[in-house]
Amino acid sequence: MIDKLYRAFVNATHNVFNLMLSITEISDHPTEDFKCDDEVDIAVGIVGDLYGEVIYRFPVSTSLNMVNIMSGMQFNTVDVFVISAVSEIANIISGNVLTALSDSNVKCDILPPVQCKPYEDKEYEMKTSCCISTTIGDICLVIKLNRAS
Repeated sequence: MIDKLYRAFVNATHNVFNLMLSITEISDHPTEDFKCDDEVDIAVGIVGDLYGEVIYRFPVSTSLNMVNIMSGMQFNTVDVFVISAVSEIANIISGNVLTALSDSNVKCDILPPVQCKPYEDKEYEMKTSCCISTTIGDICLVIKLNRAS
């Protein structure tokens, strides 16, 4: 199941970046530790057959590049608009993943994205992370889920 989750998130990210940002050059690799001096962290909660969260870690430069492309305007600092736009990208990716998983009879819903600082609060049955590299910067996804009883 971990491999299926990992691949679903990478594929959804690739599709969303291609459709919304016209970025086609995307690569991925598993990662345990994503180092970045400054980032925008967005958590999307998942409930249903699986529950937990996915944390999207966008370096500030990647966040600004994404929003500049999306809006056609130049942003130099992270503000409420940038956080909202980056949150929406995380929301769309998560929704695409859960739609893909529903084809395997895994039924889940997403909760609204929130800005957060990642922390480890408990053990998860399924935990994986990946770094996705694009022409506008890297993104790290930390996927932490349990199966519903």
